[in-house]
Formats: sequence, structure tokens, C-alpha cells
Amino acid sequence: MQFGRTYEEFEVGATYKHWPGKTVTEYDDHLFCLLTMNHHPLHMDANYAEKTTDFGKNVVVGNYIYSLLLGMSVPDVSGKAIANLEIESLKHVAPTFHGDTVYGQTTVLDKWPSKSKNDRGIVHVETKGYKQDGTLVCVFRRKVMVPTETYTKERGGEQPGRPELKEQGK
Repeated sequence: MQFGRTYEEFEVGATYKHWPGKTVTEYDDHLFCLLTMNHHPLHMDANYAEKTTDFGKNVVVGNYIYSLLLGMSVPDVSGKAIANLEIESLKHVAPTFHGDTVYGQTTVLDKWPSKSKNDRGIVHVETKGYKQDGTLVCVFRRKVMVPTETYTKERGGEQPGRPELKEQGK
């Protein structure tokens, strides 16, 4: 299984469809809200949401959707990253509700070699998240510093630091 890409493996215009999707549960949403201390009743109080909002039910907190999509993109985009340099933009386009399944895909917008070190490059990508019915819910653009093939070889190859299995009795 591939986990991230080197600079040379990125192609401008390529789109990576992240798999699998994730069905968002009430537990996921509430736990994320509690962990991040976002106690807005739109996300936590079903009675409030039903009686006082246009949606009539809890809306999943947007930063959870963003975080979920960022995580989904790691095997395809930033699994080998040296650094996440910038989140250029983040747009929450439509609400997500408990029970929705979120899918993601990332398109490579541009790439260029690092100006300071020749063993890495910068990749500019856009990730889109959408629900099971195809509705776009979130879009963000970011810049990621990734290694070149040379960097990877010089630091131990594809899985540096991974120990070898010791067979019992050998």
C-alpha cells in the first residue's frame, strides 16, 4: 500500500479519490466538539437545533469534516510529507448531518522545487469533500513540502526505521 508520494510522483492535474469514505455518527461529532471545547448548541443540543435553526437538527461541526478530509488525504498526498506549510483557504459549502457519509478527493494544482534545499519540493493541492449524494460540503487548498526520491533513499528508503521480523528459533 502506498503511503504518500515523493515530489517526482506528483503530477499537476492528477486527482486522487480517497478511499474509504466515513459515515459520521453523533458520537464522532459530539466527541470532536467536546475534545475541542466547541460547545455550540447547534452541534450538541438536538432540542435547540430542532426548535431554533433552519436545519431542524444538529449540524456536524465543520472543523471535524475538515479534519476528516485532511486525514483521508494522508495516504495519497501527505503520508511522506516533511511539513504541512499552509492552509491557503477553507470553505464549508453545505452542512453535514449525523448519518451522512463523507468522501474526499484531492487534485494537484501545482508543484515546484524547494528554493532552499534540492532534496524536497512543494506541492499545492485542493481537497474536496462531498456527501453520499454527491453534494459538495467542504473545499480547502494547502501547500505541502514533500521529499524527493533522493531524500527518501538517503534516509532509509520507503519505510525507514521499520524493524525486521525475528523468527522464533532462528
